[in-house]
Amino acid sequence: MSWLGGPKGGELPKLGLIYRIMRFFSRSLMSVWFRELDVVDNENIPQEGGIMYVAWHPSGLIDPLLLHASLPGKLSILAKHTLFKIPLLGRLIKAGGGLPIFRASDSDNLEEAKIRNQKMLEEVGKEISNGGKLLLFPEGKTHTDSEVKKAKTGAARIMLIALRKAKEEGLVPPNIIPVGLHYSNSKKFRERGAVILERPMKLPNIPPIVENDDEQQTLDRLWTSQVTDFIEKELKRASHSKISWEERRLIWQGRSVVYAERAIKNGEKIRRLSFAESVLGARRMRAGWEYFTANNPKKIDTILLKSKQHFEELDNLGITPFDVAAKPEKPGIGGFIVALIAWVWAAAWMFGLVTWSAVLGNVPPYQANYLTMWGLKKKGIEESVHATMKLGTAVIIFPLWWIFASLSVTAIFLSKNSPIFILLNKHWLLAYFTQINPILMFIILLIWWPVSGKMHLNLYSRLARSWLSLKRWSNWRKNELDWNRLQKQQREIGGLLVTLGDSLILPGDPEWEDPPTAEDDFRHVSLR
Repeated sequence: MSWLGGPKGGELPKLGLIYRIMRFFSRSLMSVWFRELDVVDNENIPQEGGIMYVAWHPSGLIDPLLLHASLPGKLSILAKHTLFKIPLLGRLIKAGGGLPIFRASDSDNLEEAKIRNQKMLEEVGKEISNGGKLLLFPEGKTHTDSEVKKAKTGAARIMLIALRKAKEEGLVPPNIIPVGLHYSNSKKFRERGAVILERPMKLPNIPPIVENDDEQQTLDRLWTSQVTDFIEKELKRASHSKISWEERRLIWQGRSVVYAERAIKNGEKIRRLSFAESVLGARRMRAGWEYFTANNPKKIDTILLKSKQHFEELDNLGITPFDVAAKPEKPGIGGFIVALIAWVWAAAWMFGLVTWSAVLGNVPPYQANYLTMWGLKKKGIEESVHATMKLGTAVIIFPLWWIFASLSVTAIFLSKNSPIFILLNKHWLLAYFTQINPILMFIILLIWWPVSGKMHLNLYSRLARSWLSLKRWSNWRKNELDWNRLQKQQREIGGLLVTLGDSLILPGDPEWEDPPTAEDDFRHVSLR
């Protein structure tokens, strides 16, 4: 993963040491949590003026941590004020640029909560008008739904304050940038993710200042309501919002079939796309899907039925559309042997020093984290915060174990009464290990446990990939699977989808023009 560099300019605020440490912490966590990460379209970030980044919130703490790691410059994040009361987690959020937001629904004293909240909004608005960067989740809370929830007015209210202050002081007006968050599975460890930075929103002119307070409030509320609606629609477009997860899954599976069919027709080798490329393909598929659903649903009813039946059959057989598309005409023993050698090679390294160190340094806290999550699930915590709790407990449990393990191993190696110390001193070369400074050994071990864990994850990823390849070659050589029928069926679906796609101007095509702010992609799709 190559993280975005910070914006350049002498007048930009410098990142403090604590913030740099927290960003390093966020990036380290995210590079471990995800096996693949992409940040796309960073050229959409304006070089001047403040920025408010807005994103949907499908995965608890994962969302702000990923964006804190990905977005350039010093980022402020508005978070529910109750999070700041959680030991350690609250300190980490604050050090990473977090600012507490006081919602009226979270307090018994509604008037006091409104006053404190308004004061916070004004301070944040002033910061953005002076070139600050803010991250907001306008839905207000995390959720597990497949579509964007109704946006709150806070983002629009802050932007109105910021635009007015910028205008008063003759500063560059700030922008709102919608961010698309896409996960292959945000609740599972070592999945794939992508951060898509959309173009800045075009907002209506801010309401004029009038003498009558009631009239002013009415004008401001109308502007705030309109901009909130704009933000919600932009988030739906950026996140590929759909009514159900089944529809989202069909879109992603359809995308893979379309890619494979185009590759076959062009005589290209079918490869695993990066997650960012897959997201663009899913955006095109969604736009075409929505276009025909709105304008000519009968044209895609047959394709939808065939696609559902085909994908259900593949699921029952335990194979994927990629397996069907990539199958060689005659899968010989050579490919199977290559896959087997790759798996054995990765497995051999797995049993080396790196893996044993990773087991000692990371398996006990991992199991402790698993048991903690099991207990929390038994108590009925919401599914939307599973990833948050898993990360939060890991942040506490892992460092505590690394300290304990470092102290224990240092004592075992350097204590004169230790059997290991006595054994090492029987050989003149190994005896040098018992003469290492205890503090130095403790520091080396403290660094080594997480490093060995990350190295182990890379080895494990190779092992998993080679195992999937081995399994794929094994399936390809099975005579009981009717591969010819499956390929014919998939190519028929792919051909129909490609034909429909070629009849449209879709996102990513040379002729495509991004729709105006608050207008979905499918409304801008046109026939060729």
